[in-house]
Amino acid sequence: MEECLWALGATVVYGAFHSLLAALGIKAWFVGAFGRRAYEGLYRLFFNAVGTISLLPVLIVVAAHPGGMVWHVKAPLSYGLLGLQAVGLIGAMVSLLQIDTMRLLGLSQFGAWQNGKPLPLPEEPLQTGGLYALVRHPLYFFGLLLLWPSPIMTTGMLGLYLGMTFYVIVGSLLEEQKLARGFGQPYVDYRARVAWMIPYVRLGPKATKPAINVGESLQE
Repeated sequence: MEECLWALGATVVYGAFHSLLAALGIKAWFVGAFGRRAYEGLYRLFFNAVGTISLLPVLIVVAAHPGGMVWHVKAPLSYGLLGLQAVGLIGAMVSLLQIDTMRLLGLSQFGAWQNGKPLPLPEEPLQTGGLYALVRHPLYFFGLLLLWPSPIMTTGMLGLYLGMTFYVIVGSLLEEQKLARGFGQPYVDYRARVAWMIPYVRLGPKATKPAINVGESLQE
């Protein structure tokens, strides 16, 4: 299991570094060094680019030290797992289509910055329909569904997937705090109504319907 620990450790280091880039202190430094407009126009793209590049060493560690086989599911059972992965891929793509993907990547902000358009961009509306009515984090859910039903799992892959799952869970909880601050009560109501990341499984308090006063209803 040494390879699993190496992969898990590398993923944790990646997650810590990625979270550091999202810290308010780093963002404040960027604003001080390059200005508010540069921050609004470039930081998201910079954040995604650095995050992608810094993930490469983690993948290299897993590829160089795959470790032993945890499971190897052969046909025809493997077809079912591949089907689940296909559902994960399609679900992730649909989840991206429901939001402003160009903005998520930072390309919309970069285009506005480069062309002299106003920044920051207007706030995105709260997404509550489609797959976002199934779970609050469909991109994370389907992303994990793309990873875990792999017909082949080595100890190195297991460490990577455990680390990425932990990172996604923590990231989703932090993201929810930000969304609650940004959207207020509408997001609180949405959070109480829709499952977190596993469809139909609600871990928090459920939404309650307002009580009806029978006497007042009859008087009306």
